[in-house]
Formats: sequence, structure tokens, C-alpha cells
Amino acid sequence: MSRIGNKVIVLPAGVSVSVAEDNLVSVKGPKGTLTQAVDSDISVEVEGNELKVKRPTEQKRHKALHGLYRSLINNMVIGVGSGYKKELEIIGVGYKASAANNVLELQLGYSHNIFMAIPEEIKLTTTSEKGQNPKVILEGIDKELIGSVAAKIKSLRKVEPYKGKGIRFVGEVVRRKAGKSASKK
Repeated sequence: MSRIGNKVIVLPAGVSVSVAEDNLVSVKGPKGTLTQAVDSDISVEVEGNELKVKRPTEQKRHKALHGLYRSLINNMVIGVGSGYKKELEIIGVGYKASAANNVLELQLGYSHNIFMAIPEEIKLTTTSEKGQNPKVILEGIDKELIGSVAAKIKSLRKVEPYKGKGIRFVGEVVRRKAGKSASKK
């Protein structure tokens, strides 16, 4: 029994869902529109302000797809309703970030600056206040796209365990290691 798949998705005010003949689900809201192709075996039903995802049999494949598509559609509903936001902080001496025309420029201690083009669907802002670590803020309606872009930015300078330098999510806890002097006794 898929517990995630059986949950009903409640549509907030201002969000509408339509299902086309070829099982193409499109979600419209105040922030924009998202579409998702759903497997032909899985059925999506809209009743008033509730959305239900149903599977035909108890096969392992159908159970897996049931929970998957319910989660994807729920993420789309939340995205077009309120949107998603990810904040990354850059920790390290001389590490900087700046944004212009959806191009992110990073100085991460390498011999050259890194320029990264961010997709049009994502709103990019950077902040660097005195006494604070520089932050990169990504906002948009597509959870998957924001997550993949944030992961790509994070992979440019992974957090190292000794000094904690690198790019991390705001609030992320990094496990620190003791240096050489702690092991000598």
C-alpha cells in the first residue's frame, strides 16, 4: 500500500488542475504554469478542490509510480501556489558571489572566476553584507530545477571537514574533523 500515493492533494485557492486526454497534467496558479506527463496506467481525478491519484493494480511497478506521480503533482501545486526558495551560503576567506542578467559569478579560491548561466525560470539574487557570509538565493516554481541548479552550484566547491570552507545550504550542519594536533598524544 502506497501511503504517499493514497494521500489526497488539496488544491489551494487560485490553483487549478487540468488533465488532458494523453494523461498530461497541467497546473495553473498565481506564480505560473507547470505540466507533467503521467504514465498511462496511473489515473488522475480532480473532484472540486481535491486531486486523487489512483493505480489500477497492486503490482510493484504501479505502486512505485503511484507514489512518484502523487509527489510530483503535489510539488507542482505547491510551486505554482507559493513557490520554492533555496539559500546557499559561501564560507571562506576571499570567496565572493555576484549576479547579473541571470549569470552567477563566483570567486571560490581558484585561479579564475567561475561564470554559471542560470535558467530563465529561476530568479537569482546574491547578498554580501559586511560581517556575514555571501549568500546565493534561488527562487522559482519548479522544485526539481531549483534543486539541480543548487546542487550544481554546491558541487563547484564542496565543504571540507577541517575548516568548513565551501558552499553549503543555509542551516546545513557539516560534520567537522579534528586536525593533526588532536591525534598526537
